[in-house]
Amino acid sequence: MIHSLFLINASGDIFLEKHWKSVVSRSVCDYFFEAQERASEAENVPPVIPTPHHYLLSVYRHKIFFVAVIQSEVPPLFVIEFLHRVVDTFQDYFGVCSEVMIKDNVVVVYEVLEEMLDNGFPLATESNILKELIKPPTILRTVVNTITGSTNVGDQLPTGQLSVVPWRRTGVKYTNNEAYFDVIEEIDAIIDKSGSTITAEIQGVIDACVKLTGMPDLTLSFMNPRLLDDVSFHPCVRFKRWESERILSFIPPDGNFRLLSYHVSAQNLVAIPVYVKHNISFRDSSSLGRFEITVGPKQTMGKTVEGVMVTSQMPKGVLNMTLTPSQGTHIFDPVTKLLSWDVGKINPQKLPSLKGSVSLQAGTSKPDENPTINLQFKIQQLAISGLKVNRLDMYGEKYKPFKGIKYMTKAGKFQVRT
Repeated sequence: MIHSLFLINASGDIFLEKHWKSVVSRSVCDYFFEAQERASEAENVPPVIPTPHHYLLSVYRHKIFFVAVIQSEVPPLFVIEFLHRVVDTFQDYFGVCSEVMIKDNVVVVYEVLEEMLDNGFPLATESNILKELIKPPTILRTVVNTITGSTNVGDQLPTGQLSVVPWRRTGVKYTNNEAYFDVIEEIDAIIDKSGSTITAEIQGVIDACVKLTGMPDLTLSFMNPRLLDDVSFHPCVRFKRWESERILSFIPPDGNFRLLSYHVSAQNLVAIPVYVKHNISFRDSSSLGRFEITVGPKQTMGKTVEGVMVTSQMPKGVLNMTLTPSQGTHIFDPVTKLLSWDVGKINPQKLPSLKGSVSLQAGTSKPDENPTINLQFKIQQLAISGLKVNRLDMYGEKYKPFKGIKYMTKAGKFQVRT
């Protein structure tokens, strides 16, 4: 299975390595560095890189590459899913998953990795179980460990490890019983010059934070479950019940977890929440060009579009840009030719616009093609697919919990061609 794991930072330094079956030399990462050089961006490095004696599988998160080394063929998604689980576990333990935080807690990192894989095979990947095996670091615990020389490893086997519900520890008690669910949708879209949708799809997740006493059994039903396509569940969900009734029935893990992820790809079901009006032109004879863009809301059910950020990679021949925004701030970097416009909230009564002129280098011909515009935005209390939670019920316990559902839509890779 997995022989070794290397953690590589943005500048290409291996700052942590862990070996399970046999020690694999760091030189195997040279193949990874070659692929990294060929890729234009960090996200474009191939996730699977074959080498003469190994396969390198990697994920890129929080500006860190997590590179797993395997010797025999295994299902690549199995390893990639495990690497994502490692990142999520670090985030759960330390609050953030960063190079500094991993280096500060290097002992706990090695202890956690030792428990997550046994001889190269995944063993304990549930956060609840890991936290019973290895206590999360606190300032007091770190001081005590430094003085006494003890470790964060627990004395007893996790209570959930031997039960039929391994993701939930036994004897959970809370004074405030609450269950919160966040429906978060990311929309990826490409819009052509005329404003028509070339491609659009929604990647959605339902993240939960459940703090309930005892062993509650929850059911979550939707108004329109048929919308959900290509669904992936947390192991706690009873799949048979979902198949027959389209109802989520589960005994939840304690704390934060991802209940399910889903995909909506039917073109007619994907509403585009914003539009961009643009007029970008370069003249043949002149070294000046015109640049005008306006951003507005569309199909947002009256909700405010906020956190809007517009970026555009201008052609190489552009020397400078003289622009005036109606709101927000803009920056043009003459070296990288990247234009960034931080718009903020969109007021439908007064749409934000960015207008001005573009200076081209003297003697250069007009650019072959116009730049593309990339958008980032957030819409609170709206799931753009139209997904709605109908009700949440609890069985097996007597108390009444506090329940809350929150919706959010944000842009994934949202591109407008000009």
